[in-house]
Amino acid sequence: MSDNANDQTQRDGPVLRRSIGTTQLALYALGSMVGSGIYGLIGKAAGEAGSAVWLSFVVALCAALLTSLSYASLGSRYPRAGGAAYVTGRAFRIPIVSFIIGLALVASGLTSIATQSKIFATILADMVGLEQLSPAFIAIGFLLILGGIVFRGIRESMWVNVVCTLMEVGGLLLVIASGISYWGSVDYFQTPPERADTAFGVIVLQASVLTFFAFIGFEDAINVAEECKDPERTIPRGLIIATFTAALLYIAVAVTAVSVVPWHELATTSSPLTEVMRRSAPGIPPGIMTFIALFSVANTALVNYVTASRLIYGMAGQGLLPDHFARVHAKQRTPHIAVMALLAVSLLLVIAGGIADLAAATVLLLLVVFIAVNASLIALKRRAGEKPGQFEIPVILPLAGMAVCAGLLLTRLASSDWRAPAIAALLLIGSAALYAVLHGRKTPEL
Repeated sequence: MSDNANDQTQRDGPVLRRSIGTTQLALYALGSMVGSGIYGLIGKAAGEAGSAVWLSFVVALCAALLTSLSYASLGSRYPRAGGAAYVTGRAFRIPIVSFIIGLALVASGLTSIATQSKIFATILADMVGLEQLSPAFIAIGFLLILGGIVFRGIRESMWVNVVCTLMEVGGLLLVIASGISYWGSVDYFQTPPERADTAFGVIVLQASVLTFFAFIGFEDAINVAEECKDPERTIPRGLIIATFTAALLYIAVAVTAVSVVPWHELATTSSPLTEVMRRSAPGIPPGIMTFIALFSVANTALVNYVTASRLIYGMAGQGLLPDHFARVHAKQRTPHIAVMALLAVSLLLVIAGGIADLAAATVLLLLVVFIAVNASLIALKRRAGEKPGQFEIPVILPLAGMAVCAGLLLTRLASSDWRAPAIAALLLIGSAALYAVLHGRKTPEL
């Protein structure tokens, strides 16, 4: 769809409210990255890289930064709510590709919302003694509250995000502060002895496949572009600030963790950072980390809810989904129909039960999306007549981003069982079938 046509679709009636500044966007992206994953991921990564796990986070930063910079550049060029769906459609002008990319991201958001709702319910039940209540019942209540916040407005959603993100970051800073006196007490280049015949660099690179996933979440920022003030500058600045802030936190936490708890013990504990706190600050109640984890889980669900609703809204504005999903509530200035549709599907997922395999499959799809986004930037940079953005990067960076994501995808496929790749393939086939049902012979103009 052309720019003018897309603008007209979005402006026939109320439009989204622009209220997000650089600091809020940076916290939004940071809250999406610094989720509950780091609390468990650090132990698994230490099992692969030993005390050198901090170097794996450095390598993962370099890998994540390549695609993050591509998103930043695209956001400065095309600040649209459709995000990856919009830029792939503009780059390749193949509507079905844009549709599948968009639905892959929506599926990723839905599985995350449902998963985090279940985790939230379990943590809350354990904390306040609600074991007699069904976790599904608590999860449903959490989803209803979450849906109400997202419907209420972007300002309210952002303020809740700010509070939760500060709690998450505060938890990691508490871990660092409690264990900083242990720094320098171990060899930070020690690797597992059973891997003595493997080159040091290879060990670090293999562990970085795990640590890379701690950075996933930066891609969410581009989907609130139509609610940013001066998005051409806000998006690049917010993304870069968030990515480097997350990296500094991760590296410091990794150094602290292996300094306080020997890496081989860290690898076997179910709650690595709670164990770090227990040893480095025994006077602090262990429940504090559980309390912080509650905010972390809630924030991850909130960010994914906001992101998925804006994706649906943006795809409807492109003509890829029915027009009513592009409607904005006159008072709240939120895409209320998209918000309600996501609530309905999320409730069904929570009630239906197991979604672990679906969640694993959407991780594979995210890597496919990253490859497509990097390829889109390359195509758009090479196309005559495309207006450059406020933040431009050399073409070698998205090329390298494609290569890194392709390598991670192949590694992930090799390490996954057959179910996750099979579900990912079914999601792609299902998306193509849904596209055929919605559009038939009619092709949206991109």
